[in-house]
Amino acid sequence: MNERISREELVRIYNVEITFFDSLEEAGLLKTETENNIKYLMFDELSTFEKFTNWHYDLEVNLAGLEVIKHLLDQLERLREENLTLR
Repeated sequence: MNERISREELVRIYNVEITFFDSLEEAGLLKTETENNIKYLMFDELSTFEKFTNWHYDLEVNLAGLEVIKHLLDQLERLREENLTLR
């Protein structure tokens, strides 16, 4: 079983609003698991959550901006992989 952390514990530790977490999940920016009506974030998604949290709270990037940033970073990664393949 992979390591995970509950949504409630995560928002308490990072001192963020639970609605922020839910918005990230609804936008498809985070992948969660639900067990016994408790949402969990897998540890391998934790760095993604931390990035979004920092960008949102420290840089005041809204949800739409986070979606754009994620899309551009994904696109950049695909282009890097394509570049390596072509070499």
